[in-house]
Amino acid sequence: MKINGSQKTFRYHSSLWTNKKTFNVAGGNTVFDTQETKLTTYWDTPFTKICLGMRIHGEENINFLLINKEANSLYSLIADGKYRSTSLGRGKWKTLIGSRASLQQNCGREGFNARCTWHDHSKARIGIVGNNQNECKSCDSRTGFGTGGKPFDSNTCGNVATSAPDNGDQYIKAMGYIFIL
Repeated sequence: MKINGSQKTFRYHSSLWTNKKTFNVAGGNTVFDTQETKLTTYWDTPFTKICLGMRIHGEENINFLLINKEANSLYSLIADGKYRSTSLGRGKWKTLIGSRASLQQNCGREGFNARCTWHDHSKARIGIVGNNQNECKSCDSRTGFGTGGKPFDSNTCGNVATSAPDNGDQYIKAMGYIFIL
């Protein structure tokens, strides 16, 4: 999959996360460009690792992160909306953005379908959410893929952080790359 954080195509509530339909198959013929795509591998390919990459708009470097996770498909991890945790930690997730990354200090719910209790707040199909209060109700920060919610629902891939995050308020849209191995 390839997700452009400036587009609404892969926002958190998009049916592309929950259906078995391809999107812009031609975009799968190229790799590190800005063409969004979803291929049949989303639902028909088992894997043991996921390689995530983000390129901040206007920059050349792509930052990568590897997750050891065995599953029948990405669809099997995401489509039902159930939260599935990972244990990478805030620091690892922030490496996708680099030195500008910012998250609130608390909550730290990470993985697949990571979201806060209050449904209109930060959420990510793959990523991490944070909060300034010591709970996971009203999160105002996130880093990930297929994101949405307060604040700035229009950023669907990258980093959003407000309300006392660790590296200042951020609104960073990224081009996201999801590979399975």
